[in-house]
Amino acid sequence: MTVKTTNPYTEKMLHEYKEESIEDIKTKIAGLRKAQQQWRLDIDERLRQLKEVRKRFEANSKELAQLMSTEMGKPVTQSEAELKKCIWTTDYIVENAEKMLAPEHVKTEAKKSYIRFDPLGVVFLIMPWNFPAWQFIRAAIPALAAGNAVLLKHASIVTGTSLKMQEIFDVDVFKSTVARGPVALEAIKYSDGVSLTGSTEVGEMVAGEAGKHLKKVVLELGGSDPYIVLDGSNLDQAIKNCVYARMQNNGQSCIASKRFIVHESVFEQFYKGMKEEFSKVKIGDPLDTNTFLGPLSSKEQKDTVAEQIKKLKTMGPVEELAQGLKGNFIPPTVARIEPLFDEEVFGPVAVLKKFKTTEEAVRIANETPFGLGASMWGEAEKAEKLVPYIEAGLVFINKVVASDPRLPFGGVKKSGIGSELSRYGLLEFTAKRTVWVN
Repeated sequence: MTVKTTNPYTEKMLHEYKEESIEDIKTKIAGLRKAQQQWRLDIDERLRQLKEVRKRFEANSKELAQLMSTEMGKPVTQSEAELKKCIWTTDYIVENAEKMLAPEHVKTEAKKSYIRFDPLGVVFLIMPWNFPAWQFIRAAIPALAAGNAVLLKHASIVTGTSLKMQEIFDVDVFKSTVARGPVALEAIKYSDGVSLTGSTEVGEMVAGEAGKHLKKVVLELGGSDPYIVLDGSNLDQAIKNCVYARMQNNGQSCIASKRFIVHESVFEQFYKGMKEEFSKVKIGDPLDTNTFLGPLSSKEQKDTVAEQIKKLKTMGPVEELAQGLKGNFIPPTVARIEPLFDEEVFGPVAVLKKFKTTEEAVRIANETPFGLGASMWGEAEKAEKLVPYIEAGLVFINKVVASDPRLPFGGVKKSGIGSELSRYGLLEFTAKRTVWVN
């Protein structure tokens, strides 16, 4: 069996790769487990090696950005920005890992009592195509810094990127595997923990398999993030930021704002401003540095979003703000609806709703099974008072939701379990061990 990759812009096949069997993966995990026994012993040495990885990563960034954009359609300038963020995160973890992993002393009746943070072993990463470098780096670098080994199973459409990562890392405690979903599920039981970034449906399957074998699991799943415009305060900024909020990564981001919930007093002004900003977007070849919106990652993805647009047209006015697009492109689209629509749309489609009271805004924001991020625009003190009532793991006021290596990243409800990034993410794949000395 083989995996084929396709350029979503040209729709031409790029490469064909041989799939690995479960026996191949078991052999890789055995080798990783052996290498991890040495890797875990000396934090100074492993951080030194991660600094070398960082240098190789930066040296290969231009080639890697081109490959990512060719495989999944991301505008190349956004691929380059993604890789810069990967480098920043690696620097942050390397600089702070020793302090984060230091034993935590607790005063008790003992002569000495403390908590150790020891690595679990081999962590299995099941990663998506939409941010093929960033999603991997933010899971792998903390796990490796904590003393674990890592096995990566990437989405099939970015197989070339996955294997390039293995080449760049060039350490015995990291390997990439080419495998389909059922084989990956079977591989979970041979690991010591699993981290998935993907859809809620796949997350449920991975959590079920991990639970069956009592493996530690971290899940970063879908989102249908609200973008709440409270009043006229910061309205200009809310309008200017709506394009990036909705269309970053061609609209294929879990933390992209997908539902725009706008106070009735500024609804028309915001709607007109959004349409104007959406209409300015440069659409085209992902490798053109002027492009902001490229094709969706595959025909299947394009067909899914097209069906969702058809559904939205039965619920209210829908405007597609570009014509004549072919292939895997979806035009910037604005849908003004009143009925409940709680699906995640993974494409450049903005759903607009209006509200009268802040209580109504909170209700609409929460009327979804997801709870990843939320962005609020308005007077800061007024917005901050609403934070306890917003069902989301990330709440940003007067800013588009973003991940930051210094802060934990994770959702509530069906958006995930556990955290990535910051000290909280670093400690996810460690054993918290109590030591008591008399």
